[in-house]
Amino acid sequence: MPLPDLNKADFAALSEFRYQMRRFERFSENAAQTEGITPLQYLLLLHIKGYPGRDWATVGELAERLQAQQHGVVALVSRCEAAGLVRRKASELDRRRVEVHLLPAGEAVLLRLAAVHRAELQSLRGVFVIPNLPAQP
Repeated sequence: MPLPDLNKADFAALSEFRYQMRRFERFSENAAQTEGITPLQYLLLLHIKGYPGRDWATVGELAERLQAQQHGVVALVSRCEAAGLVRRKASELDRRRVEVHLLPAGEAVLLRLAAVHRAELQSLRGVFVIPNLPAQP
């Protein structure tokens, strides 16, 4: 299989993209810690609130969004539940399914964090440009 034809500009674009992604991730980590939660707890809250079509999500759906193992997400939900950020609720349609809902404290933390994240993203407008790389054969 032939290697793609990459030049210095391609590597520079990839490097810049990864740098800006990591910079944003670091910003996000610090913002979450300032609110007294972990970066993963912030992501859990965000994925619950941002789940398409409803304001709750199942553990399996959250595992997919977090790209994590289901048992790890169960532990994360337990920690968030102990912190008063979320609650579990048995589904009314299927008692085997557990829904994870935000509590008012989780909503409040998420709202503050979402506002600072949106402002940071706006400051990066135009920075996250997908490099124009040649297609692989």
